[in-house]
Amino acid sequence: MSAEGALGRIQSSPEARGVVPGLMLLAADATDEAEFLRAALSQLWQLPGSRLAAVVRAERGQWQTLAWAGERAAPPEALLADALDQESACAQDGWCAAPLGQSVAASELFLRRMVGARDPRADTAALAAALGAALALVRRHQEQAARIGRLEAVLQIAASWNQNQELESLLTQMAETSTRLLGAERASIFLWDRPNKLLVGRPALGVPGGELQIPDNRGIVGQVIQSGQLRRVDGGRDAAEIDRQVDERLGYRTRTLLCVPLRGRDGRLLGAFELINKQGGDFTPQDERALVELAAHAATALENTQQYQRLLESRNRITREAAQRVQLIGTSPAIEAVRSTVGRVAPTDLALLVLGENGTGKEVVSQLVHYLSPRRHEPFLAVNCAALVETLLESELFGHEKGAFTDAHESRAGKFELASGGTLLLDEIGDLSPGGQAKLLRALEEKVVVRVGGSRPIHTDARVIAATNQDLGELVRRRRFREDLYFRLNVVTVQLPPLRDRADDVLPLAEHFLAAFSARARRKPPTFTAAAQKRLRQHPWPGNVRELRNLMERLAYLLPGDRVDAQDLSFVLAPGGEDAESLSAELALSEATRQFQCRYIAQRIRSAGGNMSDAAERLGLHRSNLYRKMRQLDMPDDQ
Repeated sequence: MSAEGALGRIQSSPEARGVVPGLMLLAADATDEAEFLRAALSQLWQLPGSRLAAVVRAERGQWQTLAWAGERAAPPEALLADALDQESACAQDGWCAAPLGQSVAASELFLRRMVGARDPRADTAALAAALGAALALVRRHQEQAARIGRLEAVLQIAASWNQNQELESLLTQMAETSTRLLGAERASIFLWDRPNKLLVGRPALGVPGGELQIPDNRGIVGQVIQSGQLRRVDGGRDAAEIDRQVDERLGYRTRTLLCVPLRGRDGRLLGAFELINKQGGDFTPQDERALVELAAHAATALENTQQYQRLLESRNRITREAAQRVQLIGTSPAIEAVRSTVGRVAPTDLALLVLGENGTGKEVVSQLVHYLSPRRHEPFLAVNCAALVETLLESELFGHEKGAFTDAHESRAGKFELASGGTLLLDEIGDLSPGGQAKLLRALEEKVVVRVGGSRPIHTDARVIAATNQDLGELVRRRRFREDLYFRLNVVTVQLPPLRDRADDVLPLAEHFLAAFSARARRKPPTFTAAAQKRLRQHPWPGNVRELRNLMERLAYLLPGDRVDAQDLSFVLAPGGEDAESLSAELALSEATRQFQCRYIAQRIRSAGGNMSDAAERLGLHRSNLYRKMRQLDMPDDQ
């Protein structure tokens, strides 16, 4: 019956018109279908001539009474069958049954038992239409309330899923929450391994390792993958499509099944989401909609987790590769002592002071401490304190806000902020200005920095390693370095020996550097002759490991043959082949004086181990004056 026909019947029956307002009022206030039916039938039973009012439904060949009011009596089933078949009101021996209308299930009837001689079919049909319209309204309200509740639960579940960044844990969480929400016994998420044409299901209860692998064209899940459409299998004839081989492997019996595709944000099919065995019956269309919604959130969470794990793996790989490049080469007792100290101090957060001449590898040791520590996946930053003038010190270390000074066109984080969680190397700490030392001490003590021009304190968890080629104890005695900062930095000290004191390590270092640079130059590493090895061991190495490294780099790119002989080293180590102490008698006095000054200054710098401040002091000059003198003499700055 159409909606217009039902409305016409109601309007043509005074009895139906009288009860419609009451039924609609009950429907508007109802929160439960059973309670509404009991209240509505109570009203209809009280109509004149009524002895019983009920709602019945045909279900699997049986008649089920949903609600009743009045006396209990068994209606003639033939009457009910006729009303259902004819889709109209039928009467027999005081009984009358009529369908509730198209707005509810076709198998539901309104049933009355009447007293009196008049024909009850017209009024019963009108009352059935009114009751059906009110019942449909109640069910729509209940469905909307259930959908809202389900959506709230789905959103809460999705939020929880998106916080889980570990794939195995996420898959288990998805299975557990979906079974609880939709009342299923089991759930599995199948990820599609396209290249191998496999579906990998997890979690899979009863399977060793919790993982089930099946061909991507087998069973209901295979149909969903191949078609991209959801499938619902009830306990009827469709159950024959269930893959019983999987049941046998799991020792389980699948009765009902609901499976929907998992699609990524770009529409690409990722796999399938499957629920097994609805508790208390078959899966419903509402379950279908709920699982589709869950699958959409599950696909997003899976993509995010997979992307996170790919980034994590990439970060770990980069960290491993970086750590492999940082090595302490050598077996001398001094290097073994350094290696032992580094191994003990690296897992801690103790402050570390690395001492040694220029070129001995202070930054390498600092990096090694970083990569052996729990901070290995966080940033490692290095700052050369000697290059920081007083005016830029705070900005470089602590950052600045936009407009803090003339060139501050935008806000910028400082090194302490950027290295938070990782390691910050303060190289050449002995050259830090007095004002910089005071500011550094405060940051180390409070672990809080404030950007230049800002007021908000920013917490920093950077581990600080300080390095210098100077004697900080002597600088403290001469009041050129703060004593409190010295003790704050000098919790653990690592003293790096100069290369001239570890002659046995020269050859292993040379072979290591030569092999690395030869790989970059795409050539086979040259070998050292006995004479070359002797020359390497005898050289004083004023530039330490850095000098040796630079020498090996030049050999890797410039050596024509595949053997390194003594004369090859001689060419690089003593360019020009002249005696450093002799001057030509043919030179004019001014040129001879210039050459002598160049050589004398270079000698002083070498004897100071490359420490420009120490060399300037030995020459009786200020460091800036030394650099100016070197520029006047056309000397390179990297003596």
